[in-house]
Amino acid sequence: MVYLGIDVGTGSARAGLFDGRGRLLGMGVEPIHVWRPREDFVEQSSNDIWRACGAAVKAALGQAALDAGQVRGIGCDATCSLVLLDAEDQPVSVALEGDDEQNVIVWMDHRAAAQAARINATGHEVLRYVGGVMSPEMQSPKLLWLKENLPASFGRARRFLDLPDFLSYRATGRDTRSLCTTVCKWTYLGHEQGEGGSIGRFDPGFFRTAGLEELADEGFARIGTRVRPMGEPIGGLLPRAAAELGLVAGIPVAVSIIDAHAGGLGLLGAPSGRRALEEDELEQRLALIGGTSSCHMAVSREPRFIDGVWGPYFSAMVPGLWLTEGGQSATGALIDHVIMSHCRGAELMDEARREGKSVYDLLNARLERLAAGLDAPPAALTRRLHVLPYFHGNRSPRANPDLRGVISGLKLSDSADSLALLYLATVQAIAHGTRHIIDALNARGFRIRELVACGGGTKNPVFLREHKDVTGCRVILPREPEAVLLGAAILGAAAARDYDSVLAAMRAMCQSERVLEPEGGATAAYHERKHLVFQRMYLDFVAYDRIIGA
Repeated sequence: MVYLGIDVGTGSARAGLFDGRGRLLGMGVEPIHVWRPREDFVEQSSNDIWRACGAAVKAALGQAALDAGQVRGIGCDATCSLVLLDAEDQPVSVALEGDDEQNVIVWMDHRAAAQAARINATGHEVLRYVGGVMSPEMQSPKLLWLKENLPASFGRARRFLDLPDFLSYRATGRDTRSLCTTVCKWTYLGHEQGEGGSIGRFDPGFFRTAGLEELADEGFARIGTRVRPMGEPIGGLLPRAAAELGLVAGIPVAVSIIDAHAGGLGLLGAPSGRRALEEDELEQRLALIGGTSSCHMAVSREPRFIDGVWGPYFSAMVPGLWLTEGGQSATGALIDHVIMSHCRGAELMDEARREGKSVYDLLNARLERLAAGLDAPPAALTRRLHVLPYFHGNRSPRANPDLRGVISGLKLSDSADSLALLYLATVQAIAHGTRHIIDALNARGFRIRELVACGGGTKNPVFLREHKDVTGCRVILPREPEAVLLGAAILGAAAARDYDSVLAAMRAMCQSERVLEPEGGATAAYHERKHLVFQRMYLDFVAYDRIIGA
């Protein structure tokens, strides 16, 4: 049994082939082009994305030395970016310059911040299900921005699709929207009964209040009238799509999922010991999916409303459970920004290339040497250097895209050691952001004790060390580090009907490999004080804004 997962991230499309026990057999990666025409504008091309998917799938088949006919099911995930298509399924421009090829507003695009603020000012009831505050990264503000700034594109578009749903539509020709994408990014009320016994509904009053009355008047035809749970088969792979992907027509294609949520599927089922995970234990663990940004996924049997934390979303990740989603808008991107904006960053990058290592390896080794003479835990190297990591705003729990980053404790030094210390302080700041999210969840009934982590950060021992020690949680690393791809493949296995449910596929295909325990003693005490600094820096920044009148 072989299942294909297709994952479209911010910078690349990836494909992974897995067996029925969740073992990766082959993987392919293909870059995607990104346009950044001005500050806060980030755009892509759905044609380029689909091309990259085909290249990645063919590379995965080649690496695995498998025949395309062995693939039994396909699952897709992607970033929650917005795709515009016309009546002929051709791209419609989202660019001020008018190029139709640029028809995707990327998730991280913040052009709609003003529209999000106006929507939030309505105080509409549906905002309860996004933590009380809608982010400009969600789709309603972006649609309103298009209506107000590119009315021709808004009028010409016949389909507004979340990128995961675009992938399944391109594969099958069936416009079926995911309960994950619609509930998490489009204000779909998945827990309510729709017309004719269907799952969920859009609230027409919200769209009219938000200034998007056309969508309600049209019966939501352009944003989706058929919404189904993730993993359910939509239909078979079309012959044209099969040729483009290098596959066989007719393979079952699953209802899609957002990339971070696919990571949640690939993580949360991993046992922390020898026995399989029980459902009630899910409320004690958080899936941490790291990358350019980070997502923090927790599920519960009852809805939990938490200010500044997205959700609760019914059945948006694990069917039948409520999803609560925290996140940090810049994590991997922030670490890279700090390194590359330092005057020694390019020099270290060159050194890393010469030595065949990563720049993080070099910085970690430098930190180890600096800590050797320290009469305190290694974390205490930053005792007078602190970072507030809101360089791209705060997604949760402060839910304020207008916040900014702060660095306190800089010296008149441009050495590589000074960069290493700033790098460590930045990693710690990200970990304290994760702790802040966990504290918000636990204050409202969760019992988070374990982080199940995937993403680039899990390859970095300093990133892992600081997260376990700052949060006080055990960190579980899955056997399969490509948890996002695995989550997509789990949906493919469910669509193939080889498992009774998504949860059954998770139990069969998720395995853990390592468990890291947090340090106590002096390290824990240091981070308690550091967390007080972290919270105080935010209050100080807000005070500066108040004084200056920002």
